[in-house]
Amino acid sequence: MNLKKTYKFAAVTALLLSFFLALSLSVFLFFSGDLNVKLLVFSSLFCFVLSFVIIQFRIERYIFRKIEKIYNDVIFLESETGPVKTVPTSTDLDFLTKALSQYTKLKKTELESFKAREEFRKEFIGNVAHELKTPLFTVQGYISTLLDGAMTDKDILKKYLKRADKGVDRLIYIVQDLDMITKIEFGDAKLEKLNFDIVELIKNVFEELEMKAKKKNILLSLDELTEPSILVYADMERIQQVLTNLVVNSIKYGHSNGTTEISVESINPEKVVVRVTDNGEGIEEEHIPRLFERFYRVDKSGARSEGGSGLGLAIVKHILEAHNEKIHIESKYGIGSEFSFTLQKQL
Repeated sequence: MNLKKTYKFAAVTALLLSFFLALSLSVFLFFSGDLNVKLLVFSSLFCFVLSFVIIQFRIERYIFRKIEKIYNDVIFLESETGPVKTVPTSTDLDFLTKALSQYTKLKKTELESFKAREEFRKEFIGNVAHELKTPLFTVQGYISTLLDGAMTDKDILKKYLKRADKGVDRLIYIVQDLDMITKIEFGDAKLEKLNFDIVELIKNVFEELEMKAKKKNILLSLDELTEPSILVYADMERIQQVLTNLVVNSIKYGHSNGTTEISVESINPEKVVVRVTDNGEGIEEEHIPRLFERFYRVDKSGARSEGGSGLGLAIVKHILEAHNEKIHIESKYGIGSEFSFTLQKQL
């Protein structure tokens, strides 16, 4: 029989009190020469009942009233984090202990998460400031030079205005990328899904980036396919941006005379996997978990000299997540990298 733990506590305490009372009373009656067994038993039973009632009453009326506010707070927290357990305050102290322990662990986890987010926020703001500062100072420098008298020289005027224009273009590029990520995160960027040929899209991306690849003598190749065309259902413009960003990245970090290869493979009746593979620098394992963070750069110095907004992989991740797809990376430092993602086949 499962009794309330407070009843057990009150019963044991009352029993102990009754035992010591009976022992004391029996010693007293024995030495007084008037030992009455019936009186002794009755007194012990009366003491037990009275002690039990008083102890139980004091526990429920005094101790539980003191902890009632704590208990109610815990119940409120439970209602915010999960289903509420209906347990009377006076019934189960174990539940209160367990709930407080869970709440403590939850708050500790939240605090650690908050510290991590705060560190990320500080680093992100610092990166944004750095990315914007460089082209801003560049534009400011050229304009200041022109205002100081250099604009009278037509050759210098034209050259500096072109350089300032490039700096403004870079600023616009960064702001547009940030705006795109924000819209995707908040669901403001609506996907326009349709059936299209992913093979044809890859060829278009290669054509657009052919000149950029030739500057580093990198070969762009499409792996031999079992089918001449593969239809997928997605936002074609967004997927083109995904492919473009991945190929640009492979060119940026690729070795001269290297190769960037894209393959498309059917993995089941509903999905295809697209792989972008290169034999470039590769990525050290310590950088991989943070690779898709905004403005995170593996090579803090060299990457900026190559241009770009520092948001390419972050955009890739957000676009694919908006399609309910994931991107995976396998890389060995000094050997190369492979980025792969899945897409839904045509409807």
